[in-house]
Amino acid sequence: MRPLPSDYAPYFEPYIELVKSDDIKQALLASRPHIENFLQSIPERKSDYAYAENKWTVKQVLQHSIDTERVFAYRAMCISRGEQQPLPSFDDKQYAENAPVQHRSLKDLSEEFLLQRASSILLFKHFTGDMLQARGMASGKPITVQSLGYLIVGHWLHHQNILSERYGVGVI
Repeated sequence: MRPLPSDYAPYFEPYIELVKSDDIKQALLASRPHIENFLQSIPERKSDYAYAENKWTVKQVLQHSIDTERVFAYRAMCISRGEQQPLPSFDDKQYAENAPVQHRSLKDLSEEFLLQRASSILLFKHFTGDMLQARGMASGKPITVQSLGYLIVGHWLHHQNILSERYGVGVI
């Protein structure tokens, strides 16, 4: 079952629309080999490439994707466990500015991203139906655990598309 529009903030709709599966656990599981193939197809020489001035490099996009997935997975874990406190927002631009990727290799970032996705897969694997439907507050908006899973998958698909279309890297 897909999340309903009332299960997440409207600005998340473009990410959720990118996920074609009606089963978030299956979508997460199926995503990992696709991510691995995509990351392996990016040449190291492109890792510090940005398609325009003041745009992130390929490595910065990967770090942003890792950081965002961690935040979404943390939110899913908290809400699934019954957290009643509103979960804070995060400033992705500030995170990117404070994540020193210039001394990291593309291989290292790829490995971290794949490990993070494996962790997300395991987290969602054991969520019950009730846990997936659990609702909490994040960034001042209501959201369900299931929606967070769709955001994990869809957020990366969004950036994967940008990497292919604007950076000319990877294979989809």
